[in-house]
Amino acid sequence: MPTPLPRTLTPCRRTLRFDLLTALILLTLAALLNGCAQPPRYANSDGAQLDKPLREVLRWYWSRDRSQADRPVQLPVRREPRATEPAAPGELSATWVGHSTVLLRLDGVNVITDPQFSRRASPLRFAGPERRTPLPFEISALPHIHLVLISHNHYDHLDEASVLALQAQPGGPPIFVVPQGLDAWFHDLGIRDNVHVIAWWARQALAGVGVSAVPARHWSGRGLFDRGVTHWTGWVVQRGGYSVYFAGDTGYGDGSDFRRIGQRFPALDLALIPVGAYEPRWFMREQHTDPAEAVQLFRDLGARQALGIHWGTFALADEALDAPIAALAAARRSQGVAEADFRLLEHGQTWVLHAPPHPAQ
Repeated sequence: MPTPLPRTLTPCRRTLRFDLLTALILLTLAALLNGCAQPPRYANSDGAQLDKPLREVLRWYWSRDRSQADRPVQLPVRREPRATEPAAPGELSATWVGHSTVLLRLDGVNVITDPQFSRRASPLRFAGPERRTPLPFEISALPHIHLVLISHNHYDHLDEASVLALQAQPGGPPIFVVPQGLDAWFHDLGIRDNVHVIAWWARQALAGVGVSAVPARHWSGRGLFDRGVTHWTGWVVQRGGYSVYFAGDTGYGDGSDFRRIGQRFPALDLALIPVGAYEPRWFMREQHTDPAEAVQLFRDLGARQALGIHWGTFALADEALDAPIAALAAARRSQGVAEADFRLLEHGQTWVLHAPPHPAQ
């Protein structure tokens, strides 16, 4: 009889066991080296730090159900010439590139939020959250960008390759607007003169746009030792009588931050609000709004219209990639918000809120 082959793990079990072992090693290392971490410098508006204890991280990792997050989903991608056209005077429009990356055309100024054009949202090229929905176009196809809004330093929002590509764009670099403490990261890349720091509730005029920093409920960190060392923020940009709010990444909390933003900036024309990466709620609630909270946030702001972002691109939590579509529809119905007022776009799709005026005949 032939000698029996030794038992081997199936690829699925090998991957699972490798992932669990890797996570345990990294979490243990983080705990052992926690004393090397820099003390947090920034907090949320209520003074709270969103610092999950190790036991909660382990609980999520060991108990998580990835069956929905790993389910194959093919979302449509539009590849239209309109998506990469520059802003015209008098225009207000938004092209959703994916995740939290939106190209805003604001009365002749091209603004981009949290540019992320890489294959992975990770410090590693070979591991970490991978793009599940293809880019509608490469970063080189963008029109000349005048202003870049960075909300915080997590890898799905601050991507080094994308920042360097924008810095090298033809016609000169854009202005990068960042929260407190994050300018040092740009300085390390050799980007200095065109980086502007704005603290919460402060305002600067940049590239002909009024840019105001507003609170978000989140946290920051790109490694083991820098939790809370840089701030996180939302943005309000104003030009030509238009105003747009970009929430960045945020939990809802008690909603007071957003009611205050709505009071400071009444009748916002458009709000970019995250609707994904929200399951399980016991773990994600403090840092990520779910669709029901996103609709409530929209109502708190008193904005005219909203666009859902932070979904459909990277699998960062336990819900399916397309789960926010049905969940947002249900939240709109239950809260009496019209579909036309809080929309989701396809990757690469453009929403024209105010078309540029026709040239005089």
